[in-house]
Amino acid sequence: MVYLDNAATSYPKPDAVYKKWRQAMSVYGANPGRSGHAFSQNSAAAVYSARSECAELFGAEVENTVFTLNCTHALNFAVKGLAHGGCHFVTSDMEHNAAIRPVYAAVKSNNGRISMFETSENFEQTLSNAERAIKPETTAVVCCAASNVLGLRTPLQELFEICKRRNVCFIVDAAQGAGMLPLDLSCANIICCAGHKGLYGPMGTGLLITDGKYPLNTIIEGGTGSASESLTQPDFSPDRFESGTINTAGVIALGEGVKFVKRLSPQKILSHELSLCERFCAGARKIRGIRLYNDITPENREKYAPVVSFNLERLNSSEGAELLSKNGFYMRGGLHCAPLAHKKLGTISGGTIRFSPSVFNTAKEVDMLLSTLRKIAE
Repeated sequence: MVYLDNAATSYPKPDAVYKKWRQAMSVYGANPGRSGHAFSQNSAAAVYSARSECAELFGAEVENTVFTLNCTHALNFAVKGLAHGGCHFVTSDMEHNAAIRPVYAAVKSNNGRISMFETSENFEQTLSNAERAIKPETTAVVCCAASNVLGLRTPLQELFEICKRRNVCFIVDAAQGAGMLPLDLSCANIICCAGHKGLYGPMGTGLLITDGKYPLNTIIEGGTGSASESLTQPDFSPDRFESGTINTAGVIALGEGVKFVKRLSPQKILSHELSLCERFCAGARKIRGIRLYNDITPENREKYAPVVSFNLERLNSSEGAELLSKNGFYMRGGLHCAPLAHKKLGTISGGTIRFSPSVFNTAKEVDMLLSTLRKIAE
């Protein structure tokens, strides 16, 4: 099998992540921070070590680095934690449902509204469109670091500067950027990301990272192991947002995934994966019967994350993905939980097949895929 569905979840994980998860299930089996005995304290220390690794990667304070179940969970905390009566959110036309659905729910329940701006490969135009959408009453701008359909990046640093001038919170959905793109709290107030994608952690892990400038209301309350005498949720982070027992083994293994990313460096990982995308696009352009919806080249690679969407003529994306699966190549067909992006592309009725490599994929595997696509097209 050749796995090329890393925009959904990365596979395989580094060996150290599997080893750490197995160790955590046996060695750190007590509930962290809930008891005074040594077993619990050892688990808490391991969780703190993983939290520190994640905080360092994103330039955050340890206490402002919150473990969540996934990126969607983190985005719900961020968006709904800021929502209020008459709230106004600004988003792009490429957002994943993980972001746009919480925004829609927040404005619906608070008599608010959404403004959506058009994105472009011309970053200056994107920034101009975004700035026009921001109003004096804007609560937050919510944008993906990169589209999970086209890989088109958002000019985060420049957009963050606009938000700072307008005194507006900037929330980044980093599901398709964490572990690859230059991404930390110098370009956002709040970063939400999945642990199981570019950070190479297990599924069931995510991060909510904040700079503390914009306090968030809670959307979940419960036991935190702290301030237990009060019926009120703690007002300090991370306890405020980590009600109930966290995925202890998962977050400890996530810390190992973050170590792996640091050792290789996000820059090297991105360069490798973009090179594979360039190789795929260059080969696909030569195959009659394949349509590319984004074409990553050496000239435009700095504007993209490593994601390519394509289709086979006379086949819808699900049929094409199924045929490729039968030939041993695993990719996702459909709408990728991103209907806004597919409306923009004109593929809302049938979706696309998505090529998304990881650091473990090779040029040889890309050539094998291209050979198979050539045979299918013929």
